[in-house]
Order: sequence, then structure tokens, then C-alpha cells
Amino acid sequence: MQVTFGATEAIAAAMLGLLEPGDEVVVLEPFYDSYAAAIALAGATRRLVTLRPPDFALDLDALAAAAPGARMLVLNSPHNPTGRVLTRAELQAVARVCVEHDLIAVTDEVYEHLVFDGEHIPLATLPAMAERTLTISSAGKSFSFTGWKIGWSSGPPQLVGAVRAAKQFLSFAGGTPFQHAVAAALPDAERHVAPLRAALRAGRDLLCEGLATAGLGVSVPQGGYFVNADVAPLGVRDARAWCLALPERAGVVAIPTSAFYGDADAGRTLVRFAFCKQPEVIGEAMRRLVAAGGAAH
Repeated sequence: MQVTFGATEAIAAAMLGLLEPGDEVVVLEPFYDSYAAAIALAGATRRLVTLRPPDFALDLDALAAAAPGARMLVLNSPHNPTGRVLTRAELQAVARVCVEHDLIAVTDEVYEHLVFDGEHIPLATLPAMAERTLTISSAGKSFSFTGWKIGWSSGPPQLVGAVRAAKQFLSFAGGTPFQHAVAAALPDAERHVAPLRAALRAGRDLLCEGLATAGLGVSVPQGGYFVNADVAPLGVRDARAWCLALPERAGVVAIPTSAFYGDADAGRTLVRFAFCKQPEVIGEAMRRLVAAGGAAH
């Protein structure tokens, strides 16, 4: 079964429909900021598993330690904001933990078609996971129609039913003409997505090259929209302060990755840049950053 509505709304509806006050949710950090808000709205609490640079690999010991007693696990791959695409071995470990501790898995797969390196593997396709996984995706990223707010939740009837019941009291209905348009595009999705993926890959490479030239440490993303860079090589210890000064110093805007961590120290020197931009915009931003000496303090 599946229900159709925006992916961010689907995440909130999943939390509200499937969690009770006091439940605990395993979340990988850094995380998309709506997760924390949705978990709080449901009266639940987060158990964080930290992904650390430079490769942002999943810490399997930390995952195993966070799972006992939890109700739900939220998984986002390709991951925002790191761009990490979880490997089959990592996903198999996630599946084992979910089965062992009877966790509901909510997977945010909105970047599923925007993978540059590696392979997107839906968690629901692994053994014993179909009956416990709610899969969320969207046309917003795959077709660049974020403003349409058309996404979907797929899974077993009991999970989709809980989400549908919560949605009834959120937005109630979506944009019907947009739903029909997305339904028409999905059967031929690869033809539409392939040029976008190629353009994003080129933008990623251009941005990563420019950031490295400016002296930042770069973690090359495997998918998605974003590059994380470390400002520590510039002698900077506080990325938030660096980002606040960056528009005046270089005419460039970035976000401190610590904003997406529960433990701000884990991402204190990391900065997130977006490459879902025209090549000339990325090129000009990198020229400004290099000219400003990496905007080092």
C-alpha cells in the first residue's frame, strides 16, 4: 500500500502516527532538521548515532548500542547533509538490528535517483524488512519539483494506515493535478532523471575542486545535493562563526554542519555547501572563496 503527499510531511505523519509519548527513535546524525521537530511533536526522544568525517561511515557498534528499547529507526540514504550512500553491508547490519530489536524502520529515500558513486539499495528489499519498513520518497529531488510537495509513503498496510490517519489531520489533501503529473513521469523516471544526475555530478566535482583549491578539507559526497568541507585546515575552529563572517568576507553563503548535529562538537569545523546550482554560480563562488584566501580568519 502507499499514500501520496510531501516527503517532509510524510516523515512528520510517520512520527505522529507510529510513536507514543516516551518512545525512542534511533537517528543518524547529522540529520535533516525536520526529523528532530517531528520526533519532538510526537513526544518521543532521539537516540543519536554519529556519522563522523571524513567518510561518514556508519558506526555499527554505536548503532547496536542505541537500538535496545527503541521503537523506531530513521534512515536517510543517500544521506542529507553528508551525501553518504550506505553500503549493502551497512544496510544489512541495520536490518539485523531492526529485526533483533523489533524496530519500525522509516527510510527517507528522496535522493534515491541522485547517486553518483555506489548503489542505492532500499532497506525494504532486504530479508525480513518489507513488513517493518515504511519507505518515503518524493518527486521534489528526482524531478526538481520541490515546490509541488508531492511524495509518497510505501509499506505494509498497518504502517501506511497509521501514516494516513495522521495525515488526515495535517494537510488532508495534496495537489491532485501535480499527483497525476508525477504518476505519468514515474514509469519513465530514468530518462528524466539521468540528465539531472549528470549535471549534479558535474556540479559536485566543480565545487569539490574549488573548495580544495581554497584550502578546505573536502569530503566528496556519493549522492544528493551537498558537500561537507572542513575549515580546520584554514586554522578555523568554529565553523559557525566562519559561516557568519563568510558573506562579508567573500560574498559566499554556507551552513555550519553543526546545525544538523545533536552533538554540535561532532561537526564543529564542518561546513555544508550546496551544488544544486548553475555551473557559473558555483564557479563564481569558488573564485571568490579562493580570492579571499579561503576566507580564513
